[in-house]
Amino acid sequence: MTDRVFTRIRCREVPASDVFADEHTIASKNAGQATAPGGRRGPGLMAVLTVVAGLAACGEAPPAGWSGYVEGDYVHVASPVGGRLDTLAVRAGDRVRKGDALFALDAQAEQAAQAEARARLAGTLAQAANTTKGRRTDEVAVTRAQLAQARAQAVLAQTAWARQRDLVAQGFVSQASQDAAKAALDQANARVAELEAALRVAALPARSDETDAAEAQAEAARQVLRQSDWRLAQKQQTAPADAQVAEVFFRVGETVAPGQPVLSLLPPGGVKARFYVPETEVGALATGQWVALACDGCGEAIPARIIRIASGPEFTPPVIYSNAQRARLVFLVEAAPRPADASRLHPGQPLDVTRLTQDPG
Repeated sequence: MTDRVFTRIRCREVPASDVFADEHTIASKNAGQATAPGGRRGPGLMAVLTVVAGLAACGEAPPAGWSGYVEGDYVHVASPVGGRLDTLAVRAGDRVRKGDALFALDAQAEQAAQAEARARLAGTLAQAANTTKGRRTDEVAVTRAQLAQARAQAVLAQTAWARQRDLVAQGFVSQASQDAAKAALDQANARVAELEAALRVAALPARSDETDAAEAQAEAARQVLRQSDWRLAQKQQTAPADAQVAEVFFRVGETVAPGQPVLSLLPPGGVKARFYVPETEVGALATGQWVALACDGCGEAIPARIIRIASGPEFTPPVIYSNAQRARLVFLVEAAPRPADASRLHPGQPLDVTRLTQDPG
């Protein structure tokens, strides 16, 4: 009898009247039995006492709600360009505002590259501008003077040719002298035409193809300077938002690899609650619903809105689910408190979560 009764004990609330009713029933059935030697009671009363002891061991029923903890979505601040850590402007626990300086890396190489890029850009811009202009004033003046000289030579050659022509007609000189004078005249006139063309060219800009090539080189130099400016700017990192410095991973003087976080920030909106809901209860929850978060030392319950319900169960054994095993299925649920209440929570802090019947005011 004792074994059969004990195996039926379950950890649930049982009214005291039911327990004593069972004792009365068992006592009635054993009323005719003699007391055991030594004054011990019969097995019926022992069975009742065993039931009472088992119910006492079950303790109080667990409160309605779910267990969870506080999770932090940290922002890891890194520089895409590596280098030696020169300046660290914050410490763990400091609160920073958006735009506040966090750290700076050694930037000598980037500064030199930037200066070089600026110089190259200035050179290519000057070359591009030069292609849109004619020759300098003094160069044009030289060409004009050469043209005047050529014209004077042409006049002199014209006079000499005319004289030789007359002398040939009078028979004083040979035809060869006249031909030489004619050749000198033609040469003088060609020189005048050459210098007149040179003077017109001196006022013209470069050809369009040369201008386009110079402008393309200037644009390439401009983009190189843009890259240098970007690399130099990445050596100094600022806070992307209002947050608290959670951890600092490097000290001044240490070398930081490209993309390696130097510190982590915890913004107010990065605090959320994570709790686990049994499979039998998760169907009653939906994103947007409100829950209450309770923790040690937090004071009044903190309202939080459900932002995520996991699509699959957590810690699920790879077995076929029977009615007894369905209780092992739990689903991860995440809820975000309002920013004003987030400062009361700390990552890793255990939570008790309960459902709110109405939205908080």
